[in-house]
Amino acid sequence: MKVNEVIIGVGSNIDPEININQSKEVIAKIHKLKKVSSFIETEPIGCKNQDNFLNGAFLIETEMDKLTLKSWLKNLEKELGRIKSENKNGPRTIDLDIIVWNGKVVESEVYEREFLINSINELLPELKIQRQ
Repeated sequence: MKVNEVIIGVGSNIDPEININQSKEVIAKIHKLKKVSSFIETEPIGCKNQDNFLNGAFLIETEMDKLTLKSWLKNLEKELGRIKSENKNGPRTIDLDIIVWNGKVVESEVYEREFLINSINELLPELKIQRQ
């Protein structure tokens, strides 16, 4: 099986320490957790009337393909109590998104979010990601 190196962007503003740690534990049981970035507090984007977020990222190795991993992460979000609402910037228990796949940024919003750029550069400095 091919091993894929992936950075997962992680965010939460509902019991963030608990939910981020739970997601990390579950991910580490199934995938090889190589490194965890620093987590920083960020203000909400869009919908301002909510608590600040805690954001960071996990560097993992997985044998799952991209679509399988994405589906697995969405199921993990549900298990940890995430309820999808019409407001895509609303409060959430956990947000888990593939942002780098085998050295390539796969989410265009990465370049708009300083905390994502910083997390990627902390986990894989050789990528030298910069704001565009």
